[in-house]
Amino acid sequence: MTRPIPTAFIGQSRKHLLRDYWPKICRCIETLEDGDLWWRPNAASNSPGNLLLHLAGNVRQWIIAGVGQGPDIRQRRTEFEAQSGLQSHQLLGRLHETLMEADAVLAALSPADLMAPRTIQGIEVTVLEAVYHVVEHFSTHVGQLIYITKLRTGRDLRFYAMNADGTVRRGWLSE
Repeated sequence: MTRPIPTAFIGQSRKHLLRDYWPKICRCIETLEDGDLWWRPNAASNSPGNLLLHLAGNVRQWIIAGVGQGPDIRQRRTEFEAQSGLQSHQLLGRLHETLMEADAVLAALSPADLMAPRTIQGIEVTVLEAVYHVVEHFSTHVGQLIYITKLRTGRDLRFYAMNADGTVRRGWLSE
């Protein structure tokens, strides 16, 4: 049975955030050495720690506060200024908690909610646009985390495997 497009959009957005991007982030952070958590190649770039703070802040502001109309407590500048402090398990815990709260907001959306207006960061958007923004924004930074992890470790993170016929097999591969 085919789901209505709005329901499929919400479901796919939830799946991307929790079942695709979240495990990749965990694999990256667990693969990095402790000293790499706050490593950045230059002042214009972000460390993995900054990216985790930034993702938690963005999801909280756009989904929990914006879509869910909760309080907006984000302090965006501090996400990028941090150069040490929290350890990897603390950063992962904060991001996971934020993702779970956001998932509850997304799970409660009805198809009609997707066209509701919101103002987030002073920008007029619909709920659909806000969700779409968060998913694509998250994807960008997960890609950065993957790149930094490969750069720092020289390891293939083994997210996918190539079958003999050239098709891709998704899922975690054993070490």
